[in-house]
Amino acid sequence: MLASQIVPAKKIRFIGVPLDLGAGRRGVDMGPSAFRVAEIHSRVRSLGYEVSDRGDIDVFIQETHDPGDPRLKYLKEIRHTCEEVRDEVDRALGQGAMPVVLGGDHSIAMGTIAGVSRHFRKQDERIGLIWFDAHGDMNTPETSPSGNIHGMPLAVALGIGEPSLVSLAGDEGPMVEGARAAVVGLRDVDPAEKENIRESGIGAFTMRDIDERGMRAVMEEAIKRATAGTAGMHVSFDLDGIDPDHAPGVGTAAPGGLSYREAHLAMEMLFDTGKVLSAEFVEVNPVLDHRNTTAKLGVELLASLLGKKIL
Repeated sequence: MLASQIVPAKKIRFIGVPLDLGAGRRGVDMGPSAFRVAEIHSRVRSLGYEVSDRGDIDVFIQETHDPGDPRLKYLKEIRHTCEEVRDEVDRALGQGAMPVVLGGDHSIAMGTIAGVSRHFRKQDERIGLIWFDAHGDMNTPETSPSGNIHGMPLAVALGIGEPSLVSLAGDEGPMVEGARAAVVGLRDVDPAEKENIRESGIGAFTMRDIDERGMRAVMEEAIKRATAGTAGMHVSFDLDGIDPDHAPGVGTAAPGGLSYREAHLAMEMLFDTGKVLSAEFVEVNPVLDHRNTTAKLGVELLASLLGKKIL
């Protein structure tokens, strides 16, 4: 084969974000290490990808900082970390790599999505979003019962909530329009955030939807939303979206979640679109896990998202 005919290797860049300031329970700061111990590099290389790892972004330690406003705990520190994540994600995309962010609590998604959105806005394009989670993550400082920012990132990505977070990608509107976003696996939603979900225009798929319609139909609709008029989509996966029987090592477990096969089917369908721009896997808490089961599952789900096939 002539040199000009050689297809460049597909590139994945891992970015670790050991942040736990957005959560009410300690331990998710060890999530990035848990994924690496679960051999995430070799697993992805075996699929034919060129792998690089930026290492972990420096984060603030909870014991050395005051939480500040009880409605927005650690706002300044979390925003600073999200700015770093945003810049790293934007840089990875600009260098032809697909960024895969390893958390850390789900507040880091504000930085990841800001980076993807900002990168494609420079090309006058928009992005879609599919978010897997047991929880709505659609609280604002006014509706949150805890003030923990990891319950707010989806709202922020859709342009709702604290202005200094909403503007992480710039001032040209929300990072993602609600009509081009979907959340899958809902089963534990705070009463006051339900209205935020309805008003945002997001496609919200509960476990009842999955029970009644099946994961295939739900994912077909979610993908249709996220790819309508977009450059592609970001996939944000909170491991508590999966049933705790399969993913015990999460800080806010909720029974009745996605099954092992439902989660893999979703990832396989996303790969088949050829439209996945970036991804993140978050909320793995090794302190609460058994033999790193949850991080290992996250690695297997990423493999399915990147093209692992049964046959």
